[in-house]
Amino acid sequence: MRRKIAAGNWKMNTLLNEGVTLAEELNTLLDGIELYDDKRVVIAVPYTHISSIINVVDYKKIAVAAQNCSQFDNGAYTGEISALMLKSIGVQYIIVGHSERRQIFGETDDIVSQKLTQCYKNAIFPILCCGESLNERESVKHLEIVGTQIKNALQNVDTFNIQRTIIAYEPIWAIGTGRTATPEQAQEMHAHIRNTIADLYTKEIANEITILYGGSVNAANSANLFAKEDIDGGLVGGASLKVNEFMQIIESL
Repeated sequence: MRRKIAAGNWKMNTLLNEGVTLAEELNTLLDGIELYDDKRVVIAVPYTHISSIINVVDYKKIAVAAQNCSQFDNGAYTGEISALMLKSIGVQYIIVGHSERRQIFGETDDIVSQKLTQCYKNAIFPILCCGESLNERESVKHLEIVGTQIKNALQNVDTFNIQRTIIAYEPIWAIGTGRTATPEQAQEMHAHIRNTIADLYTKEIANEITILYGGSVNAANSANLFAKEDIDGGLVGGASLKVNEFMQIIESL
């Protein structure tokens, strides 16, 4: 189902008590919001917070996500956390291939593809990230770059699992910079991503895929972004740490 989703990515922020308080406040504020099957609120919290936050939020209102997982099932991989481990504590979504994982930690398209496989094996919804750098956009290679990322990630994904996949377009030049793609720029890329999926699968499947925009989404720009035909919500960074601002973004859905 093509859902509208407001997903907050807390990144490496908040201590446990702060994160639990933030989640509780969001849970309380959502009492006044009607959420149906076609709308979801997701928060991707630090590993250390997951179990505690799952215990204090209403799963009918808020789904808890992990920000990453290992590409391996289990074994001698010190410091890694598998999708199966995350599934066992109630995680429903995992962010895969975030630009910070690609840029800082050297994740390749092949690693991203392996992590998608782990999500599917464990019945977890992946939020697959893609996006271009400022140089790639200024070189007018942005459509090609993102299209290639999508094709490489989905090369082994069947028609059942693609329909369980959420895609997040995150222009790298707009993450944490205060710069935001215009609604028109974002819509162009979202339409391109949907067309790429249609080429790989079918137009009908492509029209059912949720595609989020991530790149300095805030309360001031969310409504204009979400009004575009192919933008189904946002992967929200810093603004998701401010509960009242995140609520405004949720209401923009």
